[in-house]
Amino acid sequence: MKQPPHKSDWKTKLYQIIYEADTPAGKWFDIVLIIAILSSILFVMLESVESFNARYHNFLNISEWVITILFTLEYFTRIIVIKKPTKYIFSFYGIIDLLATIPKYLSLIFIGTHFLVALRALRLLRVFRILKLTRYLGASFNLMTALKASKIKIAVFLFSVFIITIILGTIMYLVEDPENGFTSIPHSMYWAIVTLTTVGYGDLAPHTPFGQFIASIVMILGYGIIAVPTGIVTSAITVQDLKTHTHTQTCPHCLADNHMTNAEFCHKCGQKLNDETSITNFDIQRND
Repeated sequence: MKQPPHKSDWKTKLYQIIYEADTPAGKWFDIVLIIAILSSILFVMLESVESFNARYHNFLNISEWVITILFTLEYFTRIIVIKKPTKYIFSFYGIIDLLATIPKYLSLIFIGTHFLVALRALRLLRVFRILKLTRYLGASFNLMTALKASKIKIAVFLFSVFIITIILGTIMYLVEDPENGFTSIPHSMYWAIVTLTTVGYGDLAPHTPFGQFIASIVMILGYGIIAVPTGIVTSAITVQDLKTHTHTQTCPHCLADNHMTNAEFCHKCGQKLNDETSITNFDIQRND
């Protein structure tokens, strides 16, 4: 079979590597970036340990600069290869990428002992890098879609739980004495929520036999309540997986993702998707 000609545009090739993960180069790029993100988060954690930071401060500082430069190159490359840079710059991930990159550069500007407290807060912004990991999880979109599809059921469930806590709080307020901590219905509702969610802080507990009996029922009921949202979301995810089969191709015009396999046009803006990626996906399916 004769292979179709590929585009030689360097921006197109970079776009496929950075914004898509269907190609080997794109997968390797995402893997390297995930390792860099996790490494940066690890360095931030280790830096907060005074004994470790005092011993390996130079190593942590150099490593952070290397990672910061890597993220800087990634940020500007994403702006260069996309057709509408403002779409990325003002997008959620674009803002997160910027927030995750600038603190190290700001540390060069704010020099002085009276700025040290502010610098510690600015450096904590690097933790935002962990939010970038969701971009590289293929199932994250299906999970968000399932949550959106289940929002009405979840809302009804939470409203039902709220009603139950009101009823339980009122009953416990009538059953237990104020000396036992149940001084008001809102305070009793707090106990009901803590018990119903199986958290059990232990700061408030019933002392009467009838109150302990109710508490036992609430504890058993809590296990069933925890399982309900899981079942709702799992059912929606199963339906979502049966309805669609998507890939990681991103629209070069509006950055929309989750397109159907072999889709030629964006489902959001209607613009034509990357020709080369469409052909590549088509060839992969035919070979399979």
